[in-house]
Amino acid sequence: MKDLREIKDYQIVLLGLIIAIGAIVSTFLFSHAVVSYQKLQNQTLTVTGSASQNVSSDLAVWKAYYEVRSKDLKSGYTKINNDKNNVKNFLIANGMKEEDIKFTPVSSYPVYKKLSNGYDSNEIDGYRLSQNVEVSSSDVNGITTISQDSIKLIEKNVELTSNVVEYFVSNLDELKIKMLAEATKDAKQRAKSMVESTGGKIGAMNSAKMGVFQIVAKDSTDVSDYGIYNTNAKEKKINAVVNATFTIK
Repeated sequence: MKDLREIKDYQIVLLGLIIAIGAIVSTFLFSHAVVSYQKLQNQTLTVTGSASQNVSSDLAVWKAYYEVRSKDLKSGYTKINNDKNNVKNFLIANGMKEEDIKFTPVSSYPVYKKLSNGYDSNEIDGYRLSQNVEVSSSDVNGITTISQDSIKLIEKNVELTSNVVEYFVSNLDELKIKMLAEATKDAKQRAKSMVESTGGKIGAMNSAKMGVFQIVAKDSTDVSDYGIYNTNAKEKKINAVVNATFTIK
């Protein structure tokens, strides 16, 4: 009877061990399944979306300056004031409004006589005076013509140096908002195509980061990490980029 009781006790202990091991294994498998499920639920996909649009510049800026050299300041100021009037009359005659024309104050510098060794002496030989002019207008073609015809001021004895015309897009902020929305939509479509090809689905967008804007000449492929704003071309192309992260269902 004693041996039979010992056998039964041994069976009970063995059964207990089997149940305990089974519980541990079940708990491990269940927890592993939960972790795997959570990992699957937390999977994300980051894609880059882009949008581009061709635009025509609607604002032009032309800058130039003219110089006068004179033996004394009085005659120098008289000459540069006459030059200013000639420049102003030329611009108005070519369709510019007076409020679109800006003149800076006159700058004057003494010119010293040269010594035999090529260095400046302390004796003033005359003066050099200069003044800048800037014209800003929505008449883009008119500004372009003015910059090309400004050489005619030489006939008025105006020593004018012309800069290249700069072209801008005045509603750029509005375009940026519109194009960011289009780039985000493109990012979502790209993510959707990638995930659906493997049987998954796209969930909510977790985050979105705006890339730099590239404003280049219409047919240009220029790209810069810091962004580009080409002001030399009248016809431009704006490129917008968005990096978006989506949840995978």
